[in-house]
Amino acid sequence: AAVSIFIGIIFVYFIWMVVKTLHMELLTTILDKVISVGVLALIVVFQQEIRRFLLRLGTRYTKEGKRRGLLESLFRPGKETLSKNDIEEIIQACSRMSERKTGALIAMERFASLGFIAETGDRIDARIHSRLIENVFIKNSPLHDGGMVVSNGRIQAARCTFPMSESQGIPPYFGMRHRAGVGLSEQTDAYIIVISEETGHIATMQDGVIKTLSGMAELRFDLETAFHK
Repeated sequence: AAVSIFIGIIFVYFIWMVVKTLHMELLTTILDKVISVGVLALIVVFQQEIRRFLLRLGTRYTKEGKRRGLLESLFRPGKETLSKNDIEEIIQACSRMSERKTGALIAMERFASLGFIAETGDRIDARIHSRLIENVFIKNSPLHDGGMVVSNGRIQAARCTFPMSESQGIPPYFGMRHRAGVGLSEQTDAYIIVISEETGHIATMQDGVIKTLSGMAELRFDLETAFHK
C-alpha cells in the first residue's frame, strides 16, 4: 500500500510539473491546492511511520534526557544491554512457558522509554528471574493478564496495557497478545516476546514485524544481538 501511495505521489507531482511548465494557470492552481491538502493527508496516513522515524532520530541523541555525542550517535549507535545472566533467565522462563503453553507478553526496553507502558500496570521493580516471570504469567495469577515491562535489567511492571495494532497484515491466527505486541513495536523500538497459550509457539516483534521462532537457540541469538552485542 505504501509503495502504491508513493507511486501515486510521484505521478501527481509529475503532472503538476508538466502543467506548470506549460503555464496552464487554472490547472496549476488546482493542483497546488491538491498538493497542499495532500501533505496533510500524507501526515495522517503515515503517522505511525513518521512517529517511528522521529523516535529513531531522537533516540540517537538522547536517552533518559542525557545528551549523547554527535559523532557517537551517528556512527556508533549503541544498544541497551541486558546481562548474559538476564538473557539466560528470560530464555529459561520462555522455554518452560512454551512447553506448558503458558501465554506471555514481555516487552524489553531499548532506547525509547517504556515508562508510559509500565505506568498502566502494577509496579514490581524486581531483578530478572525465570521463576518470577513464570509466576506472573501462570494462569489465574492476578498479574497474568496484560504485558510485562523489562528495563534497566529489572522487571519493572506487569499487567500492563499495550496499544493494539490496527494493521491488516497480522495473520488471523494470531491472538490479542500478538496484536498488542505488534502495536507496541510499531510505536517504540522495544524487543517484544509473545508466547501463544494455544500452541506454545514463541514469536518476537520489532518495528511492527512478527517473527516466529524455531526454538530457544534462535531466541538466544536474537536477544544477544539486540541487547548484548
